[in-house]
Amino acid sequence: MKKLTIYEYPKCGTCRMAIKSLKSKGYELEAHNVFEAAPPVEVLTELVKKSGLEAKKFFNTSGEAYKEMGLKDKLPGLTDGEKIALLASNGRLIKRPVVTDGTKVTVGFKEEDFDRIWS
Repeated sequence: MKKLTIYEYPKCGTCRMAIKSLKSKGYELEAHNVFEAAPPVEVLTELVKKSGLEAKKFFNTSGEAYKEMGLKDKLPGLTDGEKIALLASNGRLIKRPVVTDGTKVTVGFKEEDFDRIWS
């Protein structure tokens, strides 16, 4: 069986849709609740690198933590290392879900992207 690691929040509707989509494609999922424990810096650094995206794309820009911390104005002045350290310090800042097979990484959920990447 194909296995994926998913960084998610169980109460998040988007995460639930993503999980349903992946399970319907025959994947076995190893789920990590980012609210209980954010991935460590080393893991996030790898995920950012393998995703091909900028570190800022890993932020949940519509989340309360993001807004409370005023990150919209702060992020542009931070290095990727500082952004990753911030994400590792608070799982609520991470855009969900983050899915990886160890090679590919997706951030967020769009059915058409999942169909293309995880089929």
